[in-house]
Amino acid sequence: MKRCFLIALALLILVPLAGTASGQNASSRLKELVMLEGSGHRQLIGYGLITGLDRTGDRVRGRRGSPYTTQSIANMLERLGIPVDPEIINSRNTAAVMVTATLDPFNGIGSTIDVTVSSLGDARSLSGGLLLMTPLLDPDTGERYATAQGPVSTGSILASSLGSSVQVNHTNTGRIPNGGIVQHAEPLVVDETAGIGLVLKRPDFTNAVRIADAINAQYPDAATVQHAGMVRVTRPTDVDSPSLLLASLEGVRVEVDIPARVVINERTGTIVAGGNVVVSEVMVTYGSIVIATQSDPFVSQPGPFSQGETVASSAGSAQIDQEGTRSVVLAPNTDVNQLAAALNELGLTARDVIAIFQAIDRAGALLGELQIL
Repeated sequence: MKRCFLIALALLILVPLAGTASGQNASSRLKELVMLEGSGHRQLIGYGLITGLDRTGDRVRGRRGSPYTTQSIANMLERLGIPVDPEIINSRNTAAVMVTATLDPFNGIGSTIDVTVSSLGDARSLSGGLLLMTPLLDPDTGERYATAQGPVSTGSILASSLGSSVQVNHTNTGRIPNGGIVQHAEPLVVDETAGIGLVLKRPDFTNAVRIADAINAQYPDAATVQHAGMVRVTRPTDVDSPSLLLASLEGVRVEVDIPARVVINERTGTIVAGGNVVVSEVMVTYGSIVIATQSDPFVSQPGPFSQGETVASSAGSAQIDQEGTRSVVLAPNTDVNQLAAALNELGLTARDVIAIFQAIDRAGALLGELQIL
């Protein structure tokens, strides 16, 4: 029996030297950078039933069944004037689901919102189902804000035959585009007592100052920076209303300072790096070692007339092969494009590159922020 172990060793010799990162800027409209103070979204939730499934809904009998599904069906039919005993309901064409949606602060009564449904029981698939009318409530107050109903789209495929099955994408979560109708809305009133607050979606002192400067270029002395996440704007006397002021500011261009950041998802092996991430001078050395072990069985026969026994045994052997190391030296102030090209020359996998980025960061040679998801 032969067992082979491949041990990939990323031997990183990191020599950080002095270097400076040159920041990069991008121009963006003010409406993409800020939101109005107090205009947060409202999360809604509800419980509903999806019908019309092709025997892929909740089981209603047995130890792993979903008794609340049959009770919900009976309650719904009773409200429609058809009293039914839950014990006689035996169908797999219905699934109990949780329904969620996000209400924008500026959604008015009668506007539509997207709805997400997710299975609560043991349904196999929600594809092809229809969500029955479901109230969407504020979880804090219990007040009804919208009603959801419509066909569910999962973007998945589930097929089975003779005990084998094939599944593409997740089948127990789906969406209903424009499936919710807003029935209650609270208009947002802008309080101008302390000025109009603009909340930065990504708090940053540099960007807050640049936003204030861009606003003051159009309305002198109208904007002040309170902190990294807030710019306060006073409405000029020649602007009639806060809405007109905000509309005139939405298109203001701001030179945004982009953070030097590398984001790594270790579960998927994904690496995303900003163009202004800089690496100081560093040498990366990579090599691999292959260790192979082998077991060779043999039989030991006793000598003639020795009255001995035949014994089966095995002998082991081991071998170590080491490839020559490959090295790449990066110049000072190397950007991520040059770093990626250098690592590609070594023929590294995504996992190896992730390990190298982490080691470079630990050595202090990565002039930026490393985030691991």
